[in-house]
Amino acid sequence: MVEITKTEEESDKRKLSPPPFLLKTYMLVEDPSTNDVVSWNCDGTTFVVLQPVEFARDLLPTLFKHNNFSSFVRQLNTYGFRKVATSQWEFCNDRFRKGEKELLCKIKRKKTWVTKQQPTIIAPIKVTPQDSDEEQRSLMSASSSSSYAVLMDENKRLKKENGVLSSELTTMKRKCKELLDLVAKYSCANEEGVDERPMLFKLRLEEVRVERELKIIEERGDMSGSTSIFL
Repeated sequence: MVEITKTEEESDKRKLSPPPFLLKTYMLVEDPSTNDVVSWNCDGTTFVVLQPVEFARDLLPTLFKHNNFSSFVRQLNTYGFRKVATSQWEFCNDRFRKGEKELLCKIKRKKTWVTKQQPTIIAPIKVTPQDSDEEQRSLMSASSSSSYAVLMDENKRLKKENGVLSSELTTMKRKCKELLDLVAKYSCANEEGVDERPMLFKLRLEEVRVERELKIIEERGDMSGSTSIFL
């Protein structure tokens, strides 16, 4: 009897706790720091994914094990969410409201079949071909937008790298030209017999060296004369 009671208590707790998918989705919508990507509508009865690409790329991986926006929309459908606007990704569920987190445990996942003991299949939800086509087009549009955004980011990155490489190439060409001009100038100077050795204070380095040596010799001569006088 005790085991049965514990089992019943655990079952009751599971019934009172909301499904993880709904809880994680509620956390994303409720977070004020992500309002520019996903947020409640004005009266808090629906939520809107304002930027599907950023939502899938940046927010979904933080709480889910994927970054697939189409998969996220399919999960919403299994819990009875409806897309209420064709111009944007706005979803509604009567028990998914701002500030009423306790209602999440009352949202149940749809079942397409029953247990083997009751083989009768539950009648599927009636979906008109128009609604199905519209949802499919919306999902394809979101997928295309996501791919387009990724390609645009990659294109911007490649353009930036190309600009840097082009600048470096221009600098190297300029330095190479300066080096070639210097070599050509030095070669012409040698052919014409012009002394192109480096200068220091308008004097050739070689002339400065000779003057220093002459000065040293003179100083040594003065010292020798002074010595001979003392002797």
